[in-house]
Amino acid sequence: MAFPLSGSVAVLTGAASGIGAALAAELAARGTHLALIDRDAPGLAAIAEAARARGVTVSDHLADLADPGAIATLPQQVLASHGRANILINNAGVALMGDFGQVAPADMEWLFDINFWAPVRLTRAFLYLLRREEAAHIVNISSLFGIVAPPGQTAYCASKFALRGFSESLRHELAGSPITLTVVHPGGVRTAIADNARVPQGIDPEDARRAKAEFNNFLRTAPADAARQIAHAIERRAPRLLIGNDARLAERVQRLFPASYWRRLARRAGAGPKAGAKAALGGS
Repeated sequence: MAFPLSGSVAVLTGAASGIGAALAAELAARGTHLALIDRDAPGLAAIAEAARARGVTVSDHLADLADPGAIATLPQQVLASHGRANILINNAGVALMGDFGQVAPADMEWLFDINFWAPVRLTRAFLYLLRREEAAHIVNISSLFGIVAPPGQTAYCASKFALRGFSESLRHELAGSPITLTVVHPGGVRTAIADNARVPQGIDPEDARRAKAEFNNFLRTAPADAARQIAHAIERRAPRLLIGNDARLAERVQRLFPASYWRRLARRAGAGPKAGAKAALGGS
C-alpha cells in the first residue's frame, strides 16, 4: 500500500535551501503539512510562506542542529503546531574542504555533529511520535559519498558512510513496525553545499575558490528533480534511493570492484587515482 503523503505531517531539516527547499515545495503540492527546520531565518521564512500558499499547515522552527539542546525541544514544538508527526526527513548537511592532514579535529567534529549526530538525535527525539502513527516514515539523506570515497573527502565520507550504516541497521530493527525508512544517496545535485563548505586554516583561499567552482560543474541534477524522486520513494516506502546517473554508475562500479573502484572511475574520466571527485565522477 502506498504511503499517504496527503494529510501527513513531515518534519524536514535543512528546509531553507537546496534539496530541502525543493522538498518543502514538492510535499506541500502533495498535501503534506510541514514542520520546517533550519538556522537561516530569512530563507526559512520565505520557504514556509511559499508552502503555506499551497493550502497546507506549515510551522517553521529556527534551530542549530549542531546543538543537542535545540534538537531536544523540537518534538514539543512540532506537537504544539501540528499535534502529530509521521514523517521525519533528515536532510540538513554541511561540507568541509581539505585532505585529512589539513582538517582539524574540531572541524571534523563540527561536520559530524550536523551530518551524523543530528539525524541520530532527531530520530531518537521523534521516534516516540512516529510509533504512535498507523504509518510513519524516516528519510535519511546520505550521499553518493556514502557509497564511494574520493580523496579529499575523508570527513564528509566518514559522516555519510556512518549515516548509511545507521539507517540500514535501524531499518532492519524497525521491520514489522509501522515505521519504514529510506536512505537516499544523491549524486551531484545543484545546491550551495560546495559554495558553503567550511575551509580549514592553511588552505589557500584562491585554491579553495577554484576547487569550489570546479566541483559545482559536477552538480547536474536539479533540486526539484531530486525532491520528486524522494517523494516518490516515500510513497513506495523504498528502502534505498540513488539520485542521478552519476550515483548509479559509481554504485555499480563500486559493487563490481570494491577494492579498485576509484582507480577505475578515475581512469574512465581520464584522471589519476588521486583525482578529485568532480573529475573522476564525470564532471565537466
